[in-house]
Amino acid sequence: MMNAHITGTGSVLPKKKVTNFDLAERMDTNDEWIVSRTGIKERHIATTETTAGMAVEAAEKAMQEAGVQPEELELILVATVTADHIVPSTACEVQAALGAKNAAAMDLNAACSGFVFALNTAQAYVRAGIYKKLLIVGVETLSKVVDWSDRSTCILFGDGAGAAVLEAAEEGGIQDFVQYSDGGRGAALLCDARPVRNLFASQEYKQEYVKMDGQEVFRFAVKRVAESIDAILERNGLGTEQISLYVMHQANARIIQAVAKHLGESMEKFPMNLDHCGNTSGASVPLLLDELNRAGRLHRGDRLIFSGFGGGLTWGSIYMIW
Repeated sequence: MMNAHITGTGSVLPKKKVTNFDLAERMDTNDEWIVSRTGIKERHIATTETTAGMAVEAAEKAMQEAGVQPEELELILVATVTADHIVPSTACEVQAALGAKNAAAMDLNAACSGFVFALNTAQAYVRAGIYKKLLIVGVETLSKVVDWSDRSTCILFGDGAGAAVLEAAEEGGIQDFVQYSDGGRGAALLCDARPVRNLFASQEYKQEYVKMDGQEVFRFAVKRVAESIDAILERNGLGTEQISLYVMHQANARIIQAVAKHLGESMEKFPMNLDHCGNTSGASVPLLLDELNRAGRLHRGDRLIFSGFGGGLTWGSIYMIW
């Protein structure tokens, strides 16, 4: 049976680096307060970069490592909640920029779980024998939907993109996944779109930004992520000692620490890059994955757990053999 196997990764961060000290000059906050509560020291913020532009750059790096040409791609999935346009999709913009003329392309919105959900979608296509070479991108320009006057949320987020090329293979790759949603709790992390304004209705319009119930999201993440990892380990008869690394969405260091404690695992197995990237939503897992890959921390045969969690509410985990 064929599985989706990652053969190349790539990532990009905007050039503008914003430290906690930079933020402290513009709002009532400080480095110690932010680091102690989140683990974040700095983030990268787009100035001239676009969502599609970052997606293309990350994709090109992944394709270069995989040795895959644009015309070989059969499907492009882009996980994002911050597309440059409503239409065309970011995936179609990426397809055009790459010259991937033979690929179908579409966006996927599962917020911070987006890249994990996109990997699961890719695995389903590969298992069904429909596609053999796919490009998956997680990209966000969250700085354009963050309320920079709300110090409780704006300190958390950053911009960036990560990508992976997946190819069908008989050995290794994605072995199993679980994914869940709880729309009834969606208001805990919310960003409104355009209201109805037409010839027959004219709702008041103002620029809307991300709103988050931080405590609610924290409690949800710690409980549900741990449960999803337990479920994937149990389904595959795995003990935690068999897992090399846990590649998790980078939302908050305290969430990751709580999950590690639940599993009885050392923090050495939970790499983090949120200290210099912040929370990049759908881009965080592929950004971290590319860092690990290029640092030589991933080895053939390693058993990995991927976990994503966030708005929707959505969450899920993947068991992969590298």
